[in-house]
Amino acid sequence: MVELWPDHLLPLDEWDALPEDNSRHYELVEGVLIVTPKPLPTHQRAAQRLAYWLDEQLPDGMTAVIDIEVTVAADFPPIVRAPDVTIAYSTAVDQGTARISAADVLCAIEIVSPGSKRTDRLVKPVEYAEAGIPAYWLVDLDAPVSLLPHSLSDSCYHAADEVTDTFSIDFPAPITIRLDDLTPRRI
Repeated sequence: MVELWPDHLLPLDEWDALPEDNSRHYELVEGVLIVTPKPLPTHQRAAQRLAYWLDEQLPDGMTAVIDIEVTVAADFPPIVRAPDVTIAYSTAVDQGTARISAADVLCAIEIVSPGSKRTDRLVKPVEYAEAGIPAYWLVDLDAPVSLLPHSLSDSCYHAADEVTDTFSIDFPAPITIRLDDLTPRRI
């Protein structure tokens, strides 16, 4: 079967009209439809655990969700990203819309995959910073599992020291995560 894909830059209304397909990962970058394979099961397990552990520690009014679409730039040509985990205001997530605005995101979290290293390390931090997202965390599952936190200052991200073992931070709320527990299978 041959699928027909857009042959032009997509505005947000055409992005919204695309048929739903959960077999792949979709993002819109400057109007260009980007299609990648779904992440590996260990990546998905880590994202689910991280979102759950974060959500359990966040105060009322904030929530952590996986793979939610975020409008990073609404002007044409638009950018819509789907961070692996997003910490956002609960009111934005609870609206039930197809995506949320970057203005409602407190932290975008990407887990590095073999096909996303360059994008996650170089491109997304610039896009998220330009959108005003206050924090960006980059998780690398290669041993030792690590997290590189970035905070927004003067419209760009500044990286703190990369953390292994236990990650603790006070923004967007007091949070502690044991990074080595993100990937092992429970017995």
